Amino acid sequence: MSFTLWLSLAAICTLGAISPGPSLALVIRNTVQGGIRQGLATALGHGAGIALYALLVAMGLGVLITQLPWLFDLVRYAGAAFLLYLAWQAIKPATKDTAATDSRDPYRRYQGLIGGFLVAFLNPKIALFFLALFSQFVDSAATWQTKMVMMGTAGGIDALWYCLVALGIARTPLMGWLGRNQLWLDRGTAVILSLVAIRVLWP
Repeated sequence: MSFTLWLSLAAICTLGAISPGPSLALVIRNTVQGGIRQGLATALGHGAGIALYALLVAMGLGVLITQLPWLFDLVRYAGAAFLLYLAWQAIKPATKDTAATDSRDPYRRYQGLIGGFLVAFLNPKIALFFLALFSQFVDSAATWQTKMVMMGTAGGIDALWYCLVALGIARTPLMGWLGRNQLWLDRGTAVILSLVAIRVLWP
């Protein structure tokens, strides 16, 4: 892949990464709730999910999602269910019992990393995006090095963008303002995640 072609790929991946959506809401909430480490973990998990999708599509496996409607629906329903779970987590009242068991709950311990990864990986429309995008940059004769570059570009740009979002929140006065308005942030996040889940389920 030439440098000029890579720049075109990187530019499109950047536009896709900065588009607002449930991932942005999750990174913001996790950063405010769990601090910079939680925010960065969410960003890296999301980038890993994007990278995996990019690799699957580059290897030709992503087309299975479009050719097998049941598989597409399975991923779609799982994604919507997970978004609704995150929405519930955002608005459910905290209790002493749940706080005490957080350290023993594997998901709670790695909430940012797992949540970021699943929000990306349980969105089959990302596969459709890469199918349309990569058709312009890869062919059947593409080397594995080219496919790895495409995977690294997509996942790296995505992770970098959300890391910048987390850092931008945690290292600025915005963190304090969001912290003081945690209740409204949680409610707003729950609304966004619920609306996206409904949109995902809508035929």
